[in-house]
Amino acid sequence: MFTSVLMIEKALSSVDVEFVTTLHGDEPVSFHVLLQPRGDQDRLLRAIDDIALGELDDAVREGRMPEGEAAKEPAEKALAVSLRALRAAGSEAQGRLVEDHPLDALKALVGEAGADEVIVLTAPHYVEEFFHRDWASRARHKVGVPVLKLFAHGED
Repeated sequence: MFTSVLMIEKALSSVDVEFVTTLHGDEPVSFHVLLQPRGDQDRLLRAIDDIALGELDDAVREGRMPEGEAAKEPAEKALAVSLRALRAAGSEAQGRLVEDHPLDALKALVGEAGADEVIVLTAPHYVEEFFHRDWASRARHKVGVPVLKLFAHGED
């Protein structure tokens, strides 16, 4: 069985589930999912990304999105939805929220799970990517297994 650590920011869409569960053909996959609730420290960067994508309405809504402690409950629901979807697609799946130091949690989980790879599935983050400060770029220097960066699809 192939073991993947999957880092996500929001609930997986059906397209995302199909994509990650078919990456390795017919080989069974076990997913260990990490989801980090939204933090208010990244609000400006998210707004800049929204503007760069031409999503002006999303940039304006950034100030109304739950963050910090208020984001924990929606994140738990998003994680539960994602785990159910991965299992429904025939994969083993378990997961947890990551609140502090996501890359340290990622490195620890890769070791604990004996992961074969890390998949970082996020929306585009142009500012962070330009400076190589996004999760995938930083993880490549930390985890010791291949890191695949994929862009998440919108809601179904």
